Amino acid sequence: MKWWVYIVECKDSSYYCGVAVNVHRRIISHNEGRGAKYTKGRGPVSLILAVQCESRSVAQRVEAAVKKVPKRKKVDFLRQKSEGRRVLEII
Repeated sequence: MKWWVYIVECKDSSYYCGVAVNVHRRIISHNEGRGAKYTKGRGPVSLILAVQCESRSVAQRVEAAVKKVPKRKKVDFLRQKSEGRRVLEII
């Protein structure tokens, strides 16, 4: 099973980073208020970038690293981490 690390932009211009097996279904959950606690009052969200990882543990390590990076550098940081991985285009 392939896991994805994704970044969404909330309506208040903040970013949220998470992991999921099905990114599109997860975005729908966020927008229905059933996603993460952080995005509940900040929807709708828009997918910025998603990078496929080989396992859940790798995806969670990448997510943790992304969360430590300042907002203005998050997308560039995740793009750098995507070397040789499948990337969903920015929507």
